[in-house]
Amino acid sequence: MSDAPEEIVVVDELVKDFRPGFGLRKKRVLHGISFKVRRGEIFGFVGPNGAGKTTTLKVLMGLIHASGGRASILGHDIGESAYRRHVGFLPENPWFYDHLTGREFLDFYARVAGVGVAGRADRCAELLDRVGLSHAADARLRTYSKGMLQRAGIAQALVHDPSVVFLDEPMSGLDPIGRKEIRDLILRLHTEGKTVLMNTHILSDVEMLCDRVAIIVQGRIRYEGCIGDFLQNEERATDVVLGAVSPDVVEQFETRFEAGVKGRGDRIEFRVAEKHLEEVLRIALDTGAEVKAVTPHRVSLESIFLSAVEAEGAER
Repeated sequence: MSDAPEEIVVVDELVKDFRPGFGLRKKRVLHGISFKVRRGEIFGFVGPNGAGKTTTLKVLMGLIHASGGRASILGHDIGESAYRRHVGFLPENPWFYDHLTGREFLDFYARVAGVGVAGRADRCAELLDRVGLSHAADARLRTYSKGMLQRAGIAQALVHDPSVVFLDEPMSGLDPIGRKEIRDLILRLHTEGKTVLMNTHILSDVEMLCDRVAIIVQGRIRYEGCIGDFLQNEERATDVVLGAVSPDVVEQFETRFEAGVKGRGDRIEFRVAEKHLEEVLRIALDTGAEVKAVTPHRVSLESIFLSAVEAEGAER
């Protein structure tokens, strides 16, 4: 028997076409995308605005129908409905009945989700405490800040204790404090063994939170896998700062080592592949240059993301 984690969300060659208007040609938004989310992980679905993240999530939630391909959640085709009691969902722009208090809001969604009357009040109180809204439980939602509303939205997604949670841009529009609060909530879901799929374009949050990631650009998956694997597969590089470098040596760095040199004369900066570092430093010292700084370059998810966007543009 395989030790591989069970796959909770499976997307296989998913296609989605939209017709912008009557008589107009269809526009393909999703071009046969495929990815998998494993049990108990935080999965980041990353891409620029308009890449197809929210469209994908709407298809998975059954809000719109796919034009082709298939997808399943918890082993059930997304066309089924019975399994949805085990799924929580926070949309990108949730609608709040702002005349309700936080407690009334959560009680309403608990009723919709089928939470039994016996434990409903306790469940709502527990969740309000978990998301840090106990102090505002009896205040109307119209008085809540953006961060408080996001926390109320997450509480709504969790009210029926789902095993898999979908969050669409949960950090959008939040200040640093609000983002930290939401990150802490997501990490707590992870410790409870829940599976989380998070749509986002905030790459720093992805690096801090996610076990694996898929990068989507213009409706196509460019990368999928562990973030650590992405970073390890990138060629290691080092940032070098030199002083008193002659023009011919600068030219040698640019042509021989393909270093994009910035500055001239007393101070130059460039990035060089780690395999060339020793040779670069030897040339610098032999020609009388001053070595001011040598710093290993940390490859970030941002650089991989930008490479994916550029690669997609170059193919068009």
